[in-house]
Amino acid sequence: MNRITAFFSLVLFTTSWCRGDQSGILEADVVVYGDAAVGVAAAVQAARMDKSVILVSQYGHLGGMTSSGLGWTDIGNTRILGGISREFYHRVYLHYQDDEAWVLQNREDFRERGQGAPTFDHEAQLGSVFEPRVAERIFDEMVAEAGVTVVHGRLDLESGTTMDGQRIIKMHLEDGRRIRGKMFIDGSYEGDLMAAAGVTFTVGREANSKYDETVNGITLPVHQNNITEAVDPYMVPGDPDSGLLPGVNPYDEADVGKGDHRLQSYCYRVCLTNAPDNMVPISQPEGYDENDYEILFRALEAGYFGQRYDGGRRVVLFKFSPMPNMKTDSNNHGGVSMNLIGGNYSDLPPDHPDYWDWTTLSHDEREEVAARHRDWQLGLIWTLQNHPRVPDEVKEDYVGWGLPKDEFVDNDHWPYNIYVREARRMISDFVMTENQILHNEDHPQVEDSVGMGAYTMDSHNVQRVVYEGNLRNEGDVQRYIGGRVYPISYKSIVPAVGECENLFVPWCVSASHIAFGSIRMEPVGMVLGQSAATAAVLAIDGGLPVQEVDYDELRERLLADGQSL
Repeated sequence: MNRITAFFSLVLFTTSWCRGDQSGILEADVVVYGDAAVGVAAAVQAARMDKSVILVSQYGHLGGMTSSGLGWTDIGNTRILGGISREFYHRVYLHYQDDEAWVLQNREDFRERGQGAPTFDHEAQLGSVFEPRVAERIFDEMVAEAGVTVVHGRLDLESGTTMDGQRIIKMHLEDGRRIRGKMFIDGSYEGDLMAAAGVTFTVGREANSKYDETVNGITLPVHQNNITEAVDPYMVPGDPDSGLLPGVNPYDEADVGKGDHRLQSYCYRVCLTNAPDNMVPISQPEGYDENDYEILFRALEAGYFGQRYDGGRRVVLFKFSPMPNMKTDSNNHGGVSMNLIGGNYSDLPPDHPDYWDWTTLSHDEREEVAARHRDWQLGLIWTLQNHPRVPDEVKEDYVGWGLPKDEFVDNDHWPYNIYVREARRMISDFVMTENQILHNEDHPQVEDSVGMGAYTMDSHNVQRVVYEGNLRNEGDVQRYIGGRVYPISYKSIVPAVGECENLFVPWCVSASHIAFGSIRMEPVGMVLGQSAATAAVLAIDGGLPVQEVDYDELRERLLADGQSL
């Protein structure tokens, strides 16, 4: 694709895990595709229920976003944690109770409050913040203890499965290997195996009218994480005939509430440090072009310096959420920040032959898009530290930060996974919407819970637009749900009746765009991964399609294993 110019391979193989015979067929009772936390939880649960398990790892590092910088965990309410998810955060807690874990700072100096939960809850013995390498080590230990076989590889996106009617017989890896299984679990962030099995899905935002919602679809560009000053959107300021700046779209307020094809923005959750002995300084990335930061410069020149941090002096154009040992989970924050808005899809019509979005790309093309995001974020930090158009009062808040030497040591200290906040979403016999999350009684409610969510209905910005003559961001939704928890339906993690009979989809669940914005949190993924694996084992033992697993039996086993329903 000539629209995507950068390239960087994020797939890192080690030799310690099973690669299998390149010409042979591997086989297991349960096959899990995807090495994110959701896939790890599924694989561990199935193995603990005495089934043979193959976990296919695309990146060669377990944990997905949980071990790729998202250490400032979005829990919402610890009531949702149970079983393997609770076990993971308990292991985090135990790790940081050891004084030897605190090598660069004193435990007593670390912040007590995290994202919706204490950083270290001594009563519940849960840790909600952690360094990436600690998370990966815990996942490695859990998989090894359970006896899961880990296979490195990526799904063949052209011909991903051998099907017999509505059953997957084998999944195909791009290197030619085949993996036979009785039950399959798609733990990928993209829903690639689901798509290969012919399961119905959607991409983008539904209209509010689709499911009688209020915060789905196109929004007014006036919400959070916006540019609050007057910023000219044209190539030549004040001259509409010069054209819009790259990445800026026209906007019609009449479209509010309508659906579209666009994806909420992605970024890396960057792990930074200001510990001099553990820091790699950030250099100007290869191919750096200051024109890519014109919106940033104009915003700064207009007086937009982001938001103040915790009521203090620090200017925030991205977050400095603290992790142990003087590290951060640096996420998007504000109108110009870590998100490369519009960088994960084409604004051509979806029926155009050159249209693309993250879900339609090959693995190599996704690596190219991910590299563009990486370079944007590295360039952003370098710019804030060095560029003459950045005011000194802003620079002083960013100098002295770099990448930690002891994280992602085989990837130039950069996270393995880009944050795919949303890709495909299954359409099954039950679609989770804001009405279930908000417990709206005039809509069907969940009667077959396999886990709970509790986080805000959260969508990052989707596009930059011209609104009332100025540049604004559109798509941000932060709908607080009042600290409540809500159940997630079993039907939302299995295909509709009449579609694939031996597949579970615990990440790209059947949900509307805005409902998925709450469900898509890593702790919830672990919960749903464990529940999916439990149901997979019951389906194998009962010789049943996944749609016919007895819910009462499933519920009994989930509760016995500590799930919170």
